[in-house]
Amino acid sequence: ENSIIGNVAFFGGTSGEAYIQGVAGERFCVRNSGVHAVVEGVGDNGCEYMTGGRVVVLGDTGRNFAAGMSGGVAYVLDFKGDFSDKCNQTMVDIDPIESLEEIKEIKEMINKHIDYTGSKYARKILNNWKAYKSKFARVMPRDYKRMIDAIERYQNDGLSNDKALMSAFEENNNDLARISGN
Repeated sequence: ENSIIGNVAFFGGTSGEAYIQGVAGERFCVRNSGVHAVVEGVGDNGCEYMTGGRVVVLGDTGRNFAAGMSGGVAYVLDFKGDFSDKCNQTMVDIDPIESLEEIKEIKEMINKHIDYTGSKYARKILNNWKAYKSKFARVMPRDYKRMIDAIERYQNDGLSNDKALMSAFEENNNDLARISGN
């Protein structure tokens, strides 16, 4: 219940990994642009203004989670079923995790968490994966997801990574211009 790591941990982080056995204070991973982190709970304003990276939260969050989040992905174990009330959904969607690739990524991150911290709580989650898997929520910005989907679509059409990225950017830029009337 007590914070083991203080407020604004990994503020503006650009790369690396972090595994915290315990609860983080407020504003965990704010402006994160590349850190991959696992934590067992966070205070208010977690993942605020996040632009990249991956965060797995194995416990409760405070209020205003993901406010201003424009990139990256957070996976939150919504054990109590009240996460949607705590998440600022202005820019993000909360979805169940269905992709086998995402499930594999989450499990790998939790396994690393166990390796680095010895967390019995994380081990309990993996040992009872069937029961916990459906309680995870994916938090992803809508614009970020639209870009990822467009890049994947262009890659499937045979474009290189760079060309797919540029085509997706142009497509989304044109969509925004059309919506705004410019």
